[in-house]
Amino acid sequence: MTGPDAPVGWILHVDLDQFLASVELQRHPELVGLPVIVGGSGDPTEPRKVVTCASYEAREFGVHAGMPLRAAARKCPDATFLPSDPPAYDAASDRVMGLLRDLGHPVEVWGWDEAYVAAETADLRAAIALADRIRDVVATETGLSCSVGISDNKQRAKVATGFGKPAGIHALTDENWMATMGDRAVDALWGVGPRTAKKLAAMGISTVAELAGTDAAVLTAAFGPTTGLWILLLAKGGGDNTVRAEPWVPRSRSHVVTFATDLTDRAEMHAAVADLARQTVAEVVEQDRIVTRVAVTVRTNTFYTRTKIRKLATATTDADVIVGTAHDVLDLFELDRPVRLLGVRLELAMADASVVGAGG
Repeated sequence: MTGPDAPVGWILHVDLDQFLASVELQRHPELVGLPVIVGGSGDPTEPRKVVTCASYEAREFGVHAGMPLRAAARKCPDATFLPSDPPAYDAASDRVMGLLRDLGHPVEVWGWDEAYVAAETADLRAAIALADRIRDVVATETGLSCSVGISDNKQRAKVATGFGKPAGIHALTDENWMATMGDRAVDALWGVGPRTAKKLAAMGISTVAELAGTDAAVLTAAFGPTTGLWILLLAKGGGDNTVRAEPWVPRSRSHVVTFATDLTDRAEMHAAVADLARQTVAEVVEQDRIVTRVAVTVRTNTFYTRTKIRKLATATTDADVIVGTAHDVLDLFELDRPVRLLGVRLELAMADASVVGAGG
């Protein structure tokens, strides 16, 4: 990557699943699995107020964002209505976006619940591995789930995310674009709204494949040169392939691993944490940064997830010290249930500091 706006190999669209509802469910765990609707003051009789977010359970009743709260209450009378809390969503979003930036890839934030991440690789498998890491890091550090769409441009990546929801990964490429999208209505394209779809239908164009096969002159005559060529590009799977990242100083580095078979042996857990710690500290050293605190996350086979953290006596990049501290933190857990996931996060000094004991 030669600059903040340079084209990249793959673009990942990260979309937090039912974000506002998920933040509320963390505060109201007794509502998990039930229809929850967020909006206004939480009063479904409130006039001129609309749904900000609905849980997946509420969506099954036809409730969606932008719907009047009164209409949502008619569709789903048993739903729990909660007031919108923008400061809480700001805080949760900032945490997630910081974690994405801390992974070391360019990130372009698009609102509370979505962002684009540049994967500077031509290898799709590497991009998928990054997407999987993003899901693990976000879930481990925040308890929120996200879906990730992968493509070589933003528009196609965003469409791909829809196929991954919830909490999944999906890639759309030149090879599978038309097979996946060709028979779908034109408004399945991100950027083609109801008015454009209606105008296209009047021209006898109703599917993505039909739009992609339309002569450019026909579209520019109907929509003008800019819009006409743009919707043709979208139909063919094209779009903007730059990620505009703001400068960012990572606050931490982390790695997590989900085991194919749950761990029950403490020695195996210690070995896994040591591997994670050494892998993470190596990245810290490459960035000429210094570690101040060591955190370890444990998720059991019951999906009980907790993180414990310890401040280092002296900021360092000494791998032996950091591994030893990670082991000490791991030992703070009872570890009486099989372990599904382990993670290590190293928090970094934000002020200028000299590296102490940069041992291997």
